[in-house]
Amino acid sequence: MERPEISNLSIRQETPADHQKVFQLLQEAFKDQEFSDQREPELVKRLRSDAGFVPALSMVAETGNTIVGYILLTEIAISGPEGSQTSLALAPIAVCTSFQKKGIGSKLMRHAHKKAKELGYTSIVVIGHEDYYPKFGYQPAHGFGITFPFEVPARNAFILELEKDALLGVQGKVVYADAFFEAE
Repeated sequence: MERPEISNLSIRQETPADHQKVFQLLQEAFKDQEFSDQREPELVKRLRSDAGFVPALSMVAETGNTIVGYILLTEIAISGPEGSQTSLALAPIAVCTSFQKKGIGSKLMRHAHKKAKELGYTSIVVIGHEDYYPKFGYQPAHGFGITFPFEVPARNAFILELEKDALLGVQGKVVYADAFFEAE
């Protein structure tokens, strides 16, 4: 059953003035998540300074003047014997707990996919919940011959082709920005 969406929701590119609100949103959204290390706010801070950061793919959802959701896509590579191909990593996506189950995450996902495609990107990788990402067209990464630089259950590793056959013949390992591995 489709949940009602918030009618006055807008999605826009994050600005530096949003950073503190996004930090707080991420702290709140991930504080009780079983599979989180609760370091998503620091990860986003590091990623904003990384060469793979694409400002147009750092987006907030807001209703009125309240930021209620956030999504970030950053450049990564898929590197294999045939060379390297640029892709995107989705990490993180978050919605304020009091606004969850209202379609905000879905709107953020669709908007991010559309924006990434407009910017010429052809694929997105994500590690996440096995029941959530397939709803948006994500498929198991192992079916593409794509692996990760760390151990991740196959049921939680996904790829989305933004263009048909964008990953045809592409095999290899996802190469994340160093910011994903640094600790503050």
